[in-house]
Amino acid sequence: MTAPFPLITAHSGCMDTLDNTLSSIKTGIRLGADIIEEDVRVTRDGIAVLAHDDEWRTEDGRLIHVSKMNMAELQELVLSVDYAGKSGTMTIARLEEMLARVQAAGITANLDLKTDDSVEAAAALIHHYKMVDQVLLTGCGPDRAMLVQQTQPELRKLLNVDTELFLTQEYTDAVRRTCEDAAAATCIGLNVPYQLVREELLELAAARSLPVFVWTVNEETWMERFASMGVASITTRNVDALVRLKRSLITETTKVPE
Repeated sequence: MTAPFPLITAHSGCMDTLDNTLSSIKTGIRLGADIIEEDVRVTRDGIAVLAHDDEWRTEDGRLIHVSKMNMAELQELVLSVDYAGKSGTMTIARLEEMLARVQAAGITANLDLKTDDSVEAAAALIHHYKMVDQVLLTGCGPDRAMLVQQTQPELRKLLNVDTELFLTQEYTDAVRRTCEDAAAATCIGLNVPYQLVREELLELAAARSLPVFVWTVNEETWMERFASMGVASITTRNVDALVRLKRSLITETTKVPE
C-alpha cells in the first residue's frame, strides 16, 4: 500500500460488547484503536451521557426517557438492552468517564451527538479535559454542524452525509452538495456510510480537502477494499480484524525483496 492505513475507529459496542458502555471503550483501547466512537445524549439536568436512544426499558419493565430524568435518578436504574443483536443489562455511563479514558490512552474520541443540546454539554467537558485536539464530533447534519460552528467553532467536526440526498439526486450532484455543506460549516471531513462510498466521492472530497471517514465496516473483504481506496478512517465493530489487516499490510510493505 502506498497510502497510509486508515485510522481505526472502534464503533460503540465493538467486539460484541454492549454499546455505550465502559466495557466497549476499554475493549477498543486495549485492541489498539486510534479512535473510540460513542453516542451522546443529555439528561434533564444537563449531564452528557453515553446513549444511542432516548427511550429505554428498565430491568423491571418500566419505560423511561433519558432526556426526562436527572442523572441521580438514572444512576439508580438498571436498563435492559436489546440492540444490534445484543441483549443484557447496563447502567448509563457519563461522557466524562469516556473522555478520561480516551485522554489517558492518548487517542481520539468520536462523539456521535444525537441531539442539539448535546453540543453545549459535550463542549463543556471537552474544554474541562483540555481535549479539543483529541475529539471529533459526528452526528452532525448541515444544521447541527452549523450550530457547532456558530457556538463552538474551535471544535472539530465531520459532516454526516444525508442519505436521502443520495437517493433523490444524481450521485455527483449529491456529493457536490455534501461538500458544499461541509465547507459552509467548516467541517474537517465527511462521515459516510460505506454503501455510499465510490471513487468519485473520494476524488471530489479530496479536491475540497475533506477526508472521508467510512462507517460501519465489519467484513474483512470490505475493510481491505476501503483501505486500498485511501479513506481516512474505517469505523468497525470488528476492531480485532481491522487491526490484524493493518499489521499484515504493513508487514507486506516492509518486506525486503530477496
